[in-house]
Amino acid sequence: MKMIKKLATAAAAVLLSGALTSQALAEFPDDTITIVVPWPAGGAYDLSARLMAENPPENLPVSMIVTNVTGAAGSNGVRHVAKSDPDGYTIGMMGTHAIAQSYMNRNATPLEDIEPLVFIGPEPASLAVANDTGIENVKQYLDQLKKQPGSIINGNDSPGGFSYIAATMLENHFNVKLSKVPYQGYAPTASALVSGEVMSTTLPIPLLAEQHKAGKVKIIGVAAEKRHPFAPDVPTFKEQGFDFIAEDFYMLYLPKGVPEDRRAKLEEGFYKLLSDEKFQKKAAELGLVIMPRDAAGTRAYLEQRNQEVKQILEDANLIEK
Repeated sequence: MKMIKKLATAAAAVLLSGALTSQALAEFPDDTITIVVPWPAGGAYDLSARLMAENPPENLPVSMIVTNVTGAAGSNGVRHVAKSDPDGYTIGMMGTHAIAQSYMNRNATPLEDIEPLVFIGPEPASLAVANDTGIENVKQYLDQLKKQPGSIINGNDSPGGFSYIAATMLENHFNVKLSKVPYQGYAPTASALVSGEVMSTTLPIPLLAEQHKAGKVKIIGVAAEKRHPFAPDVPTFKEQGFDFIAEDFYMLYLPKGVPEDRRAKLEEGFYKLLSDEKFQKKAAELGLVIMPRDAAGTRAYLEQRNQEVKQILEDANLIEK
C-alpha cells in the first residue's frame, strides 16, 4: 500500500513538473494583448490602435483588444501601462501629451518609467484660417503678424496640449506674436474657427479636412515633410519657402522590465506591420500618416521631442517644480 502511494506521488510530481515545464516553454504570446489608448474612442490614437488590433503582426498570432483609459490629459492611460505587469501583454499608445504632462503634472508618469517600442508616425499641425481673414498662404499670415503683432487670434488647446505647443513653436521659429485663446479640446477649437470666433488654428489636419473641402475654412500650410492625404491640395511650409515642422506623434511603448526576448518580438512584429504597404494604405484612408521607426529610432525621436517641449514649457513657466 505504501509502495502504491509512493508511486502515485512520484507520478503526480512528474505530471506537475511537466506542466510547469510546458508552461515555462510556452511560446510568447499565448494570450490576448491589450493596447491602451489614453483618449476616448474615435480619435486618431484610437483609430490607429484599432487598425493594428484588427491586423495583428504575423509573429504575434493572438487576439488584440483596445482599451481606452482616459482622463488627466492622457496621464491616466500612461500610468495604467507603466504600472501594469511587465509581461509584454500590455502595450501603450502615447504622444506629445505624455512629454508635457511629465513636466506639468507631478502625478504624471516620468518618461524614464516607460520603454519606447515602435514609432508609428507623425500627426502634423496645420495652419488654418477663417475665410474672412482674406489670408491665402503662409507668407501673408506671417507678414500680417510681423506688421501687427498679436493681430491674429489663434484657437488652440490649453497650455501643454499639442496645438498650443505648435502655436508656440510657430511664434518662436518666426519671431512673431499670436493672441492665443485656449479651448478644452480639438473639437471646440475647430468649431471656433468655422464660426469665426477665432482667426486661425494649429490643429491636426483630420479635424478640419472636411470643412476645408467644403470651403468653410482654409488650410494654408502643413507643418510636415510631406503633404497630408486628407488635404493633398495644401502645400507644406517647406514648399512655400519656410523650413518649419510641428508635429504630434504616435508611438507604442511598454512598462519597464519586459523581458528582452519578448520586447524584441513585439518590436519586430509591429515594425514589420507598420512598414507593410497594404497596412499603410488602410491607414491613409483613415487620415493616418505611418512612418515607422524601430526602438532605437523611437528613443532618439522621443528625446529630441522631449527637449523641444521642455524648452517651450520652461519659457511659458509651466513646469511643475
